[in-house]
Amino acid sequence: MSEITQEQLTAFKEAVNESPKAAVLRGAVTTNGILKSARDNQRAGELTPTFSVDLESSPVANQLQSGRCWMFAALNTMRHDMKSVHGLPGDFELSQSYTFFWDKLEKANYFYNNIVATADKPTTDREVSFLLATPQQDGGQWDMIVAIIEKYGIVPQSAFPESQASSHSAEFNRLFNGKLRKDAIALRQLVAQNASDEQISAKLAAFNKENYRMLSLTFGEPPLTFDFSFRDKDNEFHREQAITPQDFFKKYVGWNLSDYISIINAPTDDKPYNQTYGVKMLGSVVGGRDVKHLNLDLATFKELAIKQLSAGENVWFGVDMGPKLDRVAGLMDTELYDEDSLFDIDFSMTKAERLDYGDSLMTHAMVLTGVDLVDGKPTKWKVENSWGDKNGHKGYFTMSDEWFDQFTYQVVIKKEFLPDELRDAYENGTPKELAPWDPMGALA
Repeated sequence: MSEITQEQLTAFKEAVNESPKAAVLRGAVTTNGILKSARDNQRAGELTPTFSVDLESSPVANQLQSGRCWMFAALNTMRHDMKSVHGLPGDFELSQSYTFFWDKLEKANYFYNNIVATADKPTTDREVSFLLATPQQDGGQWDMIVAIIEKYGIVPQSAFPESQASSHSAEFNRLFNGKLRKDAIALRQLVAQNASDEQISAKLAAFNKENYRMLSLTFGEPPLTFDFSFRDKDNEFHREQAITPQDFFKKYVGWNLSDYISIINAPTDDKPYNQTYGVKMLGSVVGGRDVKHLNLDLATFKELAIKQLSAGENVWFGVDMGPKLDRVAGLMDTELYDEDSLFDIDFSMTKAERLDYGDSLMTHAMVLTGVDLVDGKPTKWKVENSWGDKNGHKGYFTMSDEWFDQFTYQVVIKKEFLPDELRDAYENGTPKELAPWDPMGALA
């Protein structure tokens, strides 16, 4: 191995201080930090929040200190449609805490089933280690929220409001994951003792009963039925009495969720385009909808998002929200910060290289609600976030098209917008199973 020598250190120091700009740059960065020192204010001013395709905006929601962005994004796409069709008031929200409750219960059961399936492997096995590292978490993917809604329905926020733990989930997650790991010990011991399927199922039921109690005491008891009333945009009064969450979804959303599918752009050699992919051990509801992605080239990926927006329908999408982001201003742009010039280093990598070498993956989900088209080509996109209205333009962000290209990995598209050959590839292709730690299995 090659060590760093004293002679090299002397040369390194001399090389830095040869530049007359070194002292000024050092002062700027040590005082202001890297991003403020590298920010291009002129570029920021060019990213105005005006869009040629701009769907009607609603007040943004706030996930606070929880990892429910994927859930907020899905429910936001639905509430926009509900408000348009039913004339619901502007501040109407669906309960993110309700779907959170059932997601936690189902993820725990999904974890138990994976633990039983891998019980013949040592805890040092990579798959077992992966499961135990994070038995469950707040994040998820589109197909996972679909599985929850198809089983449990949805409710308005008034029927199941936020709790301290739903808005600030770290405390619960620490305790809950500890319990799941302890339960894993017992399940693995049962398998080692050649317990029958009935004995294992009984233990799973006992653990899930405990989990339900924890969730009920922490988040509240989810309603089996509820009353719902509102005045529509024409000031007409509407009332529902003793409606179930499943019937509420059917009446007020009415989507066939099977019509909406996950499209990804993963330009790595191991994922040929126009093929479908699943992810091993990724899911929430046992027996529910599987996670399945159709990988498409960037041009087609982007074209489908534009087509859906132009038809008046929002787009759930997943991104890597870390790079080139000004959270306060609500700007996402590859040219916003010039770290290359600041440090005189080329930090650039291709999208494929970032995926292959662990530099990027999907970390956040939001909603596309507009796009600015110039001569038919997108230049920037309107993004509904779930970080409250103090960031961006009343909570809406502006994303440059270059940022979309580099850091957007997933869009959810209605099948009717796909050409026949791509619809056939999704519906009839055999998904290739990706490893649990593949970046396309990352949870937003």
